Amino acid sequence: MKNKFLEIIKKKWLKNITLTILLFAIIICAYVAVIYGMSKVNISDLDFTKDKVYSISEATKDKLKNLDEDITIYLYNMYEDVNDFANKYTNVNSHIKVEKLENLNANTAWKTKYGVTEENNFLVVQAKEKEKILYESDLYTVDYTTYEQIDTKEEAITNAILDIITTVKPKIYFLTGHNLYADTYFQSLQTAITEEANTVENLDLRTKGKIPEDCKVLVLTMVKEDLTIKERDLILNYIKNGGELLLLIDPNLGQIKIPNFNKVLNEYGIESVSDGFILEGDANKMMSGAPNFVVSTINSSSEIVKNINMDLNAFLINPAKITFLSDEELEKRNVTKEVLATVSDKAFYRTDLQSNSKSKISSDKDAAGEVVSAMLTKQNGENNVSKMIIFSNTAFATNMSIQLDAQYYMYAIDGYNNKDVLLNSISYLTEREDNITIRKNIETVSTYDVTDMQITIVLIIIIAIPVLIIIVGIIIWQLRRRKK
Repeated sequence: MKNKFLEIIKKKWLKNITLTILLFAIIICAYVAVIYGMSKVNISDLDFTKDKVYSISEATKDKLKNLDEDITIYLYNMYEDVNDFANKYTNVNSHIKVEKLENLNANTAWKTKYGVTEENNFLVVQAKEKEKILYESDLYTVDYTTYEQIDTKEEAITNAILDIITTVKPKIYFLTGHNLYADTYFQSLQTAITEEANTVENLDLRTKGKIPEDCKVLVLTMVKEDLTIKERDLILNYIKNGGELLLLIDPNLGQIKIPNFNKVLNEYGIESVSDGFILEGDANKMMSGAPNFVVSTINSSSEIVKNINMDLNAFLINPAKITFLSDEELEKRNVTKEVLATVSDKAFYRTDLQSNSKSKISSDKDAAGEVVSAMLTKQNGENNVSKMIIFSNTAFATNMSIQLDAQYYMYAIDGYNNKDVLLNSISYLTEREDNITIRKNIETVSTYDVTDMQITIVLIIIIAIPVLIIIVGIIIWQLRRRKK
């Protein structure tokens, strides 16, 4: 009887252990299945940040909601945050697909076309007939005020999609023929404008004989000689017909006679541009301790920055002093002025070009609060408005090499937020303010290498500890059953 009882107990115990192991196996399989399923399903993250930093913006959703063309975003060697963000586009429009590439064997044409190798990090946005490549460096920029890295993934990816699907793009013309700077100095700016779904061309009015009807924005830069009368009249007529202008002006250091060029400026209430230049006296408003490297913050309420969540700082080099007509005269000309940027209260104006002094000298004059950028709107008629955005510097928009110290050089356009300020100006003048609203709050992007110890700790937390809890639970359950 005793042996039979022990046999029954043994069979019962074995049965319970078997059921427990089976239950444990089911739990483990379910856990693995859930993890695997979640890795294959694109589930949107919950974003509790105030400005929805980690979400697709409403501006992008509005732009892409009517997309009816299949788009594929190919990712190669990208960080997980880029992969995750790219996958969010699949929830914006069902025509957008994302594919993570393991190698370039099936895309050897990219090696020839773009010069990429297996070591590169990039993504390609591809439609049926067009494609555009974005490198990792295209997805971030830097705020040179705080030296924090700024995430621009959404701006870059959205603009890449728009670039390959947009059939009619605004035409931006750069006036050439009299420029102080060679056309090649504006290559970086023109490339950046083109990447935002615009078309850019140089325009020599002496050979073309007219401003094309499709000109959405005419870019004027500092001249080394005056416009011809015909060129002047063509530009004035363009203004009267509601044309938009971006003006990048420098001090007239050579004191050249430019009455025809000045006539164009007078249309917007600009009386003159100085023969001297402004120097900054505030150490917090200059770059690399150089007073001629003037840093000015764009007015946060202005049209070119008010819809973004970060300060934009322009880095100007020897900016000119602009003299505007009085408010009464501006009103007579139906012109309104909005100040975009000024220098500090410690700035000063210099006409002695022989002086190399970094401090204010006796011949220098006070330039506190002088305007270095403005938006001028001219009302030509009831439904006819022409706008001009002016910066009192040309160099800041060029790929001219600037020496910051004995070893470090940079292109002027890459200083602070110069490129962003210029692109936002173009977006506003082309009536595409939604290009400005994509930007997110400044976010510092920190990266670090995970150690083996850290990986072990994580695995213990997510796997070993739950398994241990289950085993302990089983043992306690068995002990309690035996006591009964």
